[in-house]
Amino acid sequence: MKTFRDSAGRTWTIALTIDAAKRVKSLLDVNLLELDLPAGKAGAGDPPLLTRLGTDVILLCDVIFALVKPQADAAGVSDQEFAAALGGDVVLAAQTAFYEELVDFFRKLGRGDLAKAVDAQRRMIDLAVARIETRLDKLDLEAAVESTLGEPSTSSPPSSESTPAR
Repeated sequence: MKTFRDSAGRTWTIALTIDAAKRVKSLLDVNLLELDLPAGKAGAGDPPLLTRLGTDVILLCDVIFALVKPQADAAGVSDQEFAAALGGDVVLAAQTAFYEELVDFFRKLGRGDLAKAVDAQRRMIDLAVARIETRLDKLDLEAAVESTLGEPSTSSPPSSESTPAR
């Protein structure tokens, strides 16, 4: 079981059990035990669930809420109240707790392949973010704008009103 704290100071415990996986499937039509398949009713061309969880923050937060729903119900916290307490830092903490819980679950289940896939997904996200930040740090925005729009022009062509008619 992994925990995270929301911006309202509430501590949430993520525990992936078969009951919790069934609850996520029932509420969201997302099967957490099939990370390598498309999420929900998605078509065959859609990315695997593990990829969607890493790129779709709303889906990730919905899955996390479904996992902690019994705690939320006991505390009288609605889905909207839960979401309102999820700023960027909290989402990152919740994502980390969720991934760690997935890894633990699949390792204990004897599915080292899926545990490694979750770890690889988390590392890939971290590396992609770092690479993008590095590129943005090196980007010369002024040069990019000039190459896209060209140099600003101080002279404009004469208007038709100032051109004598023949």
